[in-house]
Amino acid sequence: MDIKLDFRLRTPIYVQIMEQIRRQIASQVLKPGEQLPTVRQLAADLRVNFNTVARSYRLLDEAGIISTQHGRGTYILEESSPEDSAHLRRQALEELTRRFMEEAAQLNFNPEEIDEQFEQYLEAWKSRGAPL
Repeated sequence: MDIKLDFRLRTPIYVQIMEQIRRQIASQVLKPGEQLPTVRQLAADLRVNFNTVARSYRLLDEAGIISTQHGRGTYILEESSPEDSAHLRRQALEELTRRFMEEAAQLNFNPEEIDEQFEQYLEAWKSRGAPL
């Protein structure tokens, strides 16, 4: 599992972990039934506090995205309905957009500059039929 944390963002680390797991599920990088690393292992890999990862897992479990089975591990829940999958994909897109806007604002870009750049990339993508 590939998770990249950005400690400069205002987004709490546990939320970054949750969002990246959600995104990997929505994009089918993580598949239903797949086992996640233990809380301790992921905390060590990411060099964060055990409780940070535990909080992410707990919230994902409460949301019905993963299932933690004491003594057996943590697993991606079996495939959800098309509506749930679409909802996860929309959440992932919203998070990407929010992070993009947050970082652009931190770099002091104004809305017009952001819109112009975004439109250029979007038009290039549409004309190629694939992302850049």
